[in-house]
Amino acid sequence: MSISLVKGQKISLKKDDGSCLNSFCAGVNWGAITEKGFFRDSIKPVDLDLSLVLCDKNKQIIDIVYFGKKEAPGVFHSGDDLTGDTSGDDGLDNEIISIDLSRVSQNVEQMVFVLNSYNIIEFDKIPFVSIRLYEGTPKRVNRVFAMFNLTNDHSFAYKFSVILAKLYKKDGNWKFSAIGEPSRDARLEEILQNSIAKFL
Repeated sequence: MSISLVKGQKISLKKDDGSCLNSFCAGVNWGAITEKGFFRDSIKPVDLDLSLVLCDKNKQIIDIVYFGKKEAPGVFHSGDDLTGDTSGDDGLDNEIISIDLSRVSQNVEQMVFVLNSYNIIEFDKIPFVSIRLYEGTPKRVNRVFAMFNLTNDHSFAYKFSVILAKLYKKDGNWKFSAIGEPSRDARLEEILQNSIAKFL
């Protein structure tokens, strides 16, 4: 049974059988915006970009994986989604980062998932956003381990990015923290400069 997370919740990566989740996908899903028209509705694409920021024990950034730099040791990005789901939640992830913790560089202590709006759309206008950890491949879900659905409330107004979650080492074991904190910063460079430090 998968774990349904709430903002601020932290979990270990231990599975029901006692083993640890080691090789998995982190998939992010979101919806396009339906704009009501006089004669018919129209769909407004939502181009969000998922990034993974890799940091060392001193909270220094080692690497960043996103659609423009798809790979780092043990990490692979599926590529850029320019629209979001255009007909409601289709149950598929729009952008996916595959992670093999056994291959991640040993000096990586934290990995932060960041989602920002390329076309500068406020997050309170986006119908839904979620992140899930699952076993499988970018094209096949075998078993969902954990799911975090972001609550779309007034705090998302005038915000153009979200610090989604992070993976972090504690006592030599990897854990997962659901963050869900929106930010006014729109570009990844701004997020790295202004927003991410307080979550490391």
